[in-house]
Amino acid sequence: MKQLVVRRAVLGMALGLGLGGGSGGMPQALAQTAAPKGPAVDARAVAVGYGELVHASYGDVLASALDMQKAIAVLIATPSQTAMDAARKAWLDAREFYGQTEAYRFYAGPIDNDEGPEGQLNAWPMDESYVDYVEGKPDAGFVNDPKFKITKENLVKQNERGGEENITTGWHAIEFLLWGQDLSDTGPGNRSFEDYMDGKRPHADRRRQYLQVVTELLLDDLNGLVKAWTPGPKSYRNKFDAGGMESVRKIIVGLGSLSRGELAGERMEVPLNSQDQEDEHSCFSDNTHRDMVTNALGIQNVWLGRYKRRDGSLLKVAGVADLVTARNAALATRTSEQIAKTVAATEAIQAPFDREIIGGADAPGRKRIQAAVDSATEQSKLLVQAANAIGITKLTLVQP
Repeated sequence: MKQLVVRRAVLGMALGLGLGGGSGGMPQALAQTAAPKGPAVDARAVAVGYGELVHASYGDVLASALDMQKAIAVLIATPSQTAMDAARKAWLDAREFYGQTEAYRFYAGPIDNDEGPEGQLNAWPMDESYVDYVEGKPDAGFVNDPKFKITKENLVKQNERGGEENITTGWHAIEFLLWGQDLSDTGPGNRSFEDYMDGKRPHADRRRQYLQVVTELLLDDLNGLVKAWTPGPKSYRNKFDAGGMESVRKIIVGLGSLSRGELAGERMEVPLNSQDQEDEHSCFSDNTHRDMVTNALGIQNVWLGRYKRRDGSLLKVAGVADLVTARNAALATRTSEQIAKTVAATEAIQAPFDREIIGGADAPGRKRIQAAVDSATEQSKLLVQAANAIGITKLTLVQP
């Protein structure tokens, strides 16, 4: 499982290394500066604001996942192409919000501490045959094994059992059950809705059950994250709010680690080097290009203290940029511009991602991805400098 491999392989990075960075001449609309409007903020204000942002965004993920569950229930009850298309769209819509929450990882918070659900939610890459049939293996997977009882407990127990690609749960298991294998060079997988119809495909009843149960499990995990970040005397949120500069350190660990180790490294450099479809993040739906954008947006959200909610409203809180501005306004502005440049670079990546990675170094798609890698790498260096500017002298970032 790529993400857990990265998380376990953290390396120390000392601050104050003199790592440079530039703005790259971003358009005004994207190069949002960090100039605060009003009194300077302190570390507690940033920690409290971050908690508000995290709670709101996990709430939006949960709400969109509930919509997905409703669409999946229709598919299960009355399989049709219309129902399949609606379930797929609901999955894609929910991923737009989940991708932005990955900026909350990498510091042993509720998502990925020893008890955290990250490995059940977003593990990848996935051996599809562990769950259901694939080309040349019509009887593969737990779906086609009547001896296997499909329950939440059993799916959790089998997740990653015997290998990190043996994934039974989470977004990508649901994705595979909705799209099937991606056997096309120009588009996503094209699983037939008839896979869920008795008499059309063997074990359709078990496939329906598996899809229902794995979706329920995903919602359980999301509910747990919302609860952890809900204000309350015993919640993780309460401790984080009171954490001061230590909480800010954790915030920057999340931003820097996602920037370099995960986004630039695992999600873009690895498939660039391998040119293998199996190394792309959302390979069944061909949604990988959007995964890159939402990860980049998540970093920008936290840095600026801004988040566009599911209902279209804008949540504005104290951001890390505000804190850095008080110590080094030029560095804060430079970092804001670099982060905006990364968002723009990821938005330039075209779908399908598995075709962008093919070719020589001068292939247009590979150059677009490399530009995003370079920008995310540069912003991680600036985030290190930003931490140093506010007095954080030691930082541990996930490296690729």
